[in-house]
Amino acid sequence: MLAKIYRPAKNAMQSGKAATKKWRLEFILAAAPRPEALMGWISGADPNGQVRLDFDTKEAAIEFARAQDIPHQVVEPPELKRQIKSYSDNFAFRRREPAAKAP
Repeated sequence: MLAKIYRPAKNAMQSGKAATKKWRLEFILAAAPRPEALMGWISGADPNGQVRLDFDTKEAAIEFARAQDIPHQVVEPPELKRQIKSYSDNFAFRRREPAAKAP
């Protein structure tokens, strides 16, 4: 019953980053889900796979996992380089052209 503590990625359908500020504790499934024999629905035997807890800080998530004796691993988000670009940069003289393709 290993738990993963991470910051969820930004929703690709929206430009806002509000949901990326919280930390999430999520249990890793012990076994892969499989189709149920009668109806063919996907099901799993581990009910902890449905549990997701959100925390304001990474330390709060780690503290909760340690208080509940849950083995956990912390996945740090990659540092993103902020790129500030304006429309006029498309026409700037310093703009580099793509390299010519060799025949």
